[in-house]
Amino acid sequence: MELKGKAAVITGGGTGVGRATALSLAKLGCSVLVNYSRSQKEAEETAAEAAKFGVKTIAYKADVSVDAECRAMIKKAADDFGRLDILVNNAGTTRLVPHHELDSVTDEDWERILMVNLKGPFQCSRAAKEALDASGDGIIINIASIAGIKAVGTSIPYCNSKAGLINQTIALARVLGPTIRVNCIAPGFIDGEWLKKSLGKDYDAIKQIAEGSAPLGKVCKPEDVADAILSLITGSKLITGQIIAVEGGMLLS
Repeated sequence: MELKGKAAVITGGGTGVGRATALSLAKLGCSVLVNYSRSQKEAEETAAEAAKFGVKTIAYKADVSVDAECRAMIKKAADDFGRLDILVNNAGTTRLVPHHELDSVTDEDWERILMVNLKGPFQCSRAAKEALDASGDGIIINIASIAGIKAVGTSIPYCNSKAGLINQTIALARVLGPTIRVNCIAPGFIDGEWLKKSLGKDYDAIKQIAEGSAPLGKVCKPEDVADAILSLITGSKLITGQIIAVEGGMLLS
């Protein structure tokens, strides 16, 4: 896909992978709606930086777990940009609960994590279907995690949500073709603020373990994941329903 003149929505777009993706797309001429639910300052800063590349940008607050807010967000993008070509379902949440502490997992954990990480991407994809269809070459990229493949991560509900998102990717790829391709990126450990907040004092130790288990000897940065997202958007038009792991080879261990 030639990105000049195209338009994208990136959920959770103000920080980390979302921010890196928004800037990468804008640099190539793609207008971007930078979604946020809490990180308003960061989203506005990302949108302002993206606008320096000469594209239209919007910082837009919406909770992806709420269907009406997803629909309003997609309508805002389609109306303001006059089109929608790309949806990156990147928004996510978690809570650190060691896997063996089964009784520490609450109903609220299940509800919030599944609503944001699994139901949210479905609702955004559903809301965007008409506009992406009209593009004729629409693309949805879901951001899962190797937690959904290997069942290692901040909590069992988190792992389950990402496994579900991988499954959802395949299901949507079947039903949304031929005008919309749906693919999934499954990052490993991402060196950034999101995991620092989630893991707290354990961050450095877990990062070191992740680096040691990766044949390439290093973990992801947000820009590495953004590069993979960009490759699925701008590369072969015959790739759909695929899960691309970006993890330095951690899954090989």
